[in-house]
Amino acid sequence: MAFTLSTRFIRIAAAVALAFTAFAAHAPAEAKIRKVSAKVDISEQRMKVYVNGIHKKTFKVSTGRRGYITPTGSWKPTRMHKMWHSRKYNMAPMPHSVFFYRGYAVHATDAINRLGRPASHGCIRLHPKHARQFFNLVLAAGRANTSITIQK
Repeated sequence: MAFTLSTRFIRIAAAVALAFTAFAAHAPAEAKIRKVSAKVDISEQRMKVYVNGIHKKTFKVSTGRRGYITPTGSWKPTRMHKMWHSRKYNMAPMPHSVFFYRGYAVHATDAINRLGRPASHGCIRLHPKHARQFFNLVLAAGRANTSITIQK
């Protein structure tokens, strides 16, 4: 009887394994990043990031301080650089830059204690980890499939 029970157990286990294999073969692959949207709210000093229309992240930002403006509107990224140095501001480093309008970009800052309040010359500053995440999302989706919207 023990032999019959073992055979039956093996058959059930084989059937379960076969069913799982068939399910796994037809299960959808990890969702592809088709569209990235960044929505910056200057009054809140926050950037919300959406992937394929689903809110994924909210980051603290720093936008233009007194005497400097952060432009409002909607754009597609024009260029990207893992590391860029500002020609206008003494070659200041701008890691993980996603440029969207003239010389304005979303980029990392080392002034992380100033995030959450206006502190930049007009760019959108992020924590280095968040800037890298955003840069990689834009890279995955492509500039043509990314939008950056800034509102007051």
